[in-house]
Amino acid sequence: MSKKRLDTILDIIKKQGYVTVKYLCDELHYSTATINRDLNTLQKQKLIVRHYGGAEPAKRVGAKLVFRYQKMRPVKNLLAKEAAKLIKDGMTVFIDSSTTTHYIGRFITNVKDLTVITNNLNLASFLSEYGVSCICLGGKITEPPHMTGGFETIEQARTYNADLFFFSTCGFRADGKIYSGGFFLGNAMKENSKKSVYLVDHNKIDIEGPRMWGDLSSVDCIITDYKFSDDVKEKFKDTEFIEVDTPVTQKN
Repeated sequence: MSKKRLDTILDIIKKQGYVTVKYLCDELHYSTATINRDLNTLQKQKLIVRHYGGAEPAKRVGAKLVFRYQKMRPVKNLLAKEAAKLIKDGMTVFIDSSTTTHYIGRFITNVKDLTVITNNLNLASFLSEYGVSCICLGGKITEPPHMTGGFETIEQARTYNADLFFFSTCGFRADGKIYSGGFFLGNAMKENSKKSVYLVDHNKIDIEGPRMWGDLSSVDCIITDYKFSDDVKEKFKDTEFIEVDTPVTQKN
């Protein structure tokens, strides 16, 4: 086992925030078996955390967008599939630019007379290929290559009304507090929607972002694979909890 290779892998993971095994194989030209062995070694040394075909530093940093799409992908798919069940023919929905809600798109291509309003240009492009009516919120590209944000995006969001608002954030706590980086745009979408739906996976538990967005009393429904305590559910009894079994939660 090469210490130099281990150090190189660790440096890449720290720099990117999260990488897939495939990325490391392509970047370093080693086999999948070799990279997996090295990642297992780094995890035993408590330098990284492994999950779902990738790895991140033990001390988390913000990962680039391209890698966040892959992080927790199987769980995000399951949460998105459950969220898509709420979308009915004739609805207008806000979908934010988070990588979690992005996966809703693949489950709603057959919904009739649907309008999707989003600041995720990639999602809008994908849905439009299936004939879904999409409205892209313009403004500054805040995260390349396809996420818009800023004052113009917020002002445009305020001109539309929706039946549902789907969103995710960078972190939450077991007591129900929600943390987010896109505070103002999320609020504009929420205020103009009849119902808000929060998608979040267990990997974001106890992750505190730039600011507190609110708590579970601020949303109408949460879709998650995290098992909240009965006390929390009682505290936020006006919020609907939809708990999805995933490969991880099924083992618990």
